Amino acid sequence: MAMSSDTQGRGQWGSSLGFIMAAAGSAVGLGNIWRFPYLTGENGGGAFVFVYAICVLLIGLPLLLNEIALGRKSGKNPIGAIKATGGNGFWQIAGVLCILVCFCVLSYYSVIAGWTIGYIFTELVNIPVDFEEFQDTPQYVIPLCFLFIFMTIGVVLGGVSGGIEKAAKFLMPILFVIIIFIAGRAVTLEGASAGIEYYLYPDFSKITTKVILQALGQAFFSMSVGWGLMITFGSYLPKKSNIVQSSGWIAGMDSMVALLGGLMVFPALFALLPGKDPAGGPALVFEVLPKVFDAMPGGNFIGALFFLLLLVAALTSSISMLEVPVSYFIDEKKWSRKKATWLIGIAAMFLSIPSALSSIEGNYFNGLTITFLGNTQVGFFAIMDFTFGTFAVVVICLMLSLYTGWAKKISDYANELAQGSPGFKGFLRSAWIFFIKWVCPIVIALVLLDLLGVFGTPQEGG
Repeated sequence: MAMSSDTQGRGQWGSSLGFIMAAAGSAVGLGNIWRFPYLTGENGGGAFVFVYAICVLLIGLPLLLNEIALGRKSGKNPIGAIKATGGNGFWQIAGVLCILVCFCVLSYYSVIAGWTIGYIFTELVNIPVDFEEFQDTPQYVIPLCFLFIFMTIGVVLGGVSGGIEKAAKFLMPILFVIIIFIAGRAVTLEGASAGIEYYLYPDFSKITTKVILQALGQAFFSMSVGWGLMITFGSYLPKKSNIVQSSGWIAGMDSMVALLGGLMVFPALFALLPGKDPAGGPALVFEVLPKVFDAMPGGNFIGALFFLLLLVAALTSSISMLEVPVSYFIDEKKWSRKKATWLIGIAAMFLSIPSALSSIEGNYFNGLTITFLGNTQVGFFAIMDFTFGTFAVVVICLMLSLYTGWAKKISDYANELAQGSPGFKGFLRSAWIFFIKWVCPIVIALVLLDLLGVFGTPQEGG
């Protein structure tokens, strides 16, 4: 059942390990190491971590299985997958949104990834950097952003097994080694116990509707569901592979990196900067952590390692973001991999410029404002992040669970999961069907309403 003969450039995973590493790599990104700690800080520490773990298990994992099953059953990219399984024009909107989300998020995600490249050097040579000033200097941030996109293009040009799989097998173990090393250093600092307690000891009184919805949102983003990444990666899987087992590994590795991300940040923060607010927002990693590293023995080396870790995490995700539109043009337009990768990569560079400029006070892109159903976003970066990185992802998750759960025969997708996964029967099979048909759509609809401010907590920009 190999699909490598399908079209020029379409490949297949060389091994299950390669698929798990690449899929976990696409799930493990800045969302785990940059976003998870600051959301934990803003949402009451341990209580948020507890709710997040439940959300991954009960919502993230069923959705992950759903996308991989759709990808392998069709052997296509997100638009092709819905066409190949008989979805009409309305359902194909989900596929089109997947391509748009991956392309648009790649453009602004590369800006943050570019910052990490800059910080690797400033930590190594021990130059103190004012984050605000750095962020507001286009001659730093734009070339760094472009450099990151070139790195992404380089890997995707190598194809599925030759580029993406090879890179993931090399980068993911490095990521785990660095993260364990830094977390180990952070938890052994004098005074770290207060941070560990804040992070891992849940105060259940802090669990509110807002905390639950934020944790659910983070479970979507960190598991890479709703992007079409897992449909695309699933389409490169042979029929004999065990999707259920692989998905368990992906969810486990993804959650482990997020949890270790917090163990790098909070113990060090409480030990070295007592009194500093752990709810530092998105700048927590770039403003606070360099100060934390400075206070450690050998701090500039550990700081450089940390930003190298962020770069690796960003790269394992950006590779898959570029692969989704590339696979569409290879499958549907019969482009060569080289042509598709270069054209989409260069287009993403152009689109990254407004995001890079949007933090500069007085710049046109800084003041750009949209209001959507009472929800106001200010700045091009924030608008992109809300529209594509948040809202569209939730819409796609809802559409895909309704598509396989209701528009199509869900038993067909359950059979796809059972193929190569002999343990997927009885209770497990029934539970998955129940979650995709009922639990996921209801929960996702609630998250969607929350994003639109229906519960009185519209999302803040950025």
